[in-house]
Amino acid sequence: MAFARVHLDESKCVTSGQCALTAPEVFDQREKDGVGVVLTDSPAPELRDKVQEAAAGCPAAAIRLLHQPPDGWSAAD
Repeated sequence: MAFARVHLDESKCVTSGQCALTAPEVFDQREKDGVGVVLTDSPAPELRDKVQEAAAGCPAAAIRLLHQPPDGWSAAD
């Protein structure tokens, strides 16, 4: 199932910058500490492959891809 939202757990982020390098349209890093931030939590369909790659490449597993079934939000399979 395709995901609908992106969540980055800032408390898990190790500031590697892989997310921002892989999908700069969706992720960035704060200047003061390098922690990753989500620029858009609902990326356009054409960016979803890049976002999935960023999530898979995150060394801290800080990125979660969520989908919204009729009964509410949950982690994507």
